[in-house]
Amino acid sequence: MAEETPIEGSGVNVTTEEGSAVRMQQQQPQQQTITLDDSHVEAIYANLCRVSSTPEEVILDLALNPNPVGGQDTTIRVSQRVILNHFTAKRLAALLAATVQRHEQTFGVLETDVRKRVRTA
Repeated sequence: MAEETPIEGSGVNVTTEEGSAVRMQQQQPQQQTITLDDSHVEAIYANLCRVSSTPEEVILDLALNPNPVGGQDTTIRVSQRVILNHFTAKRLAALLAATVQRHEQTFGVLETDVRKRVRTA
């Protein structure tokens, strides 16, 4: 089943098909279809993200924190760095917000403060 998400203010809809194919269509008189081939993508898991920026770009550093709850001081190796221009970063932020909103409507509010999620026996 396909799910279509408009990227606000961009004139672009992102359509996700069953599996992992993604298609972007321009909402103008002449439609352009872009097909992304993710057959050779390398997936990583990250539970830590550091965001920094310059006047020209936004930088996302992704890493795996083996002990995210706390404890002793540790050095965490950044495994991936994504560099975006500010326009793409704004579109990504809107898509992520819409995705989390849909998830919360279906499954309930996500509490990001771990202290509020902990239950004592």
